[in-house]
Amino acid sequence: MTTREDLERRRLSVSDAACRVLARDGLGALSVRGVAAEAGLPPSTVRYVFPTQAAMREHTITLVFDRTRERIAAIPDGLPDGETARRILLELLPLDDERVVELDVYLALGNAALTDAALRPALDRVVAEMRAWCDRIVALVGVPEDQRADEACRLHALVDGLAVHVTRLAPGESGEWAIDLLDRHLTGLPTD
Repeated sequence: MTTREDLERRRLSVSDAACRVLARDGLGALSVRGVAAEAGLPPSTVRYVFPTQAAMREHTITLVFDRTRERIAAIPDGLPDGETARRILLELLPLDDERVVELDVYLALGNAALTDAALRPALDRVVAEMRAWCDRIVALVGVPEDQRADEACRLHALVDGLAVHVTRLAPGESGEWAIDLLDRHLTGLPTD
């Protein structure tokens, strides 16, 4: 393994540990020592991989959206447009433990970005990408071009709100109602 591959592997390991710490213990617990303990690494390794806490935060929020992007890219080609749109939407909801952790990370770091100028560009990229997925979805279902911006904005707000509600369900409670609501919303969108 090359030095670069080793660095990337460690960066991923530290970011995964940071995600777990953030989701479990909140932003206040995101420290070099806490992440190192979670990753099973010495603090010096965490500091080497991420020399600043800001670098660790930025990489962690980017990692969350890299994973979302990978899941969306894995949606098979050749599906009907409406099915592709639906599958993208389902990837944006926290319907499993991994996506619940990702949303918790996004919320914690998104809130931090409101007062942390170093983190703000990463949040802005994430929000822009989320908006681009919503733009793609409304185009796929055939919303008239002159209505797409408004409908994408509404869809973005709906997905964000549903995502928060789904992560706050009681253990064992189903999020199927959120899927049903998104299905109804998709079928109710204006089309050409």
